[in-house]
Amino acid sequence: MLAVRGGDLDCMGELFERHHGPLFGYLSKLTGNRSAAEDITQIVFERMLRYRHTYRDEGSFTAWMYHLARRCASDHFRKSLPAPVAVDPAELECHADESSRADESAASRDDHALLRRALGLLDRDDRKVLLLSRLQELSFVEVARILECSVGAARVRAHRAMRSLRDHYFRLQKDPLT
Repeated sequence: MLAVRGGDLDCMGELFERHHGPLFGYLSKLTGNRSAAEDITQIVFERMLRYRHTYRDEGSFTAWMYHLARRCASDHFRKSLPAPVAVDPAELECHADESSRADESAASRDDHALLRRALGLLDRDDRKVLLLSRLQELSFVEVARILECSVGAARVRAHRAMRSLRDHYFRLQKDPLT
């Protein structure tokens, strides 16, 4: 990013190739909408380029990028009305698995589906802190910088969000129709 800030715009392609996958994954889970995540990812890289002169080499580039992504996602949520989540029809096709571990695989998929539903029930701020700390594996120093809070507050928020996620998960496990 320092090279991009210095005027070497060809380096932006390398940054994109290196970071767009994890960033898209984070935004996809944050929004629950692949299309919105694609749009926001594009906006993040566009803003990186447009505001490259404001980048300061104070810590991790990824923390700066996720901070920018959080702001872009907030702008998106503020501008958009709640809309139904688009589902890829290809994901709906189920094929019988003939392997000896088909039952374990099905149970694992069910657990993942419950976990995704529980994650969707979390407050947006709780979902953000969990996605950053657990999925993106950022340090709490980086998470605190992104969320604009102290490291201690980031740890507490992650702990509370994890507890809330666990409660939602177990509630869904007992009664999946809720």
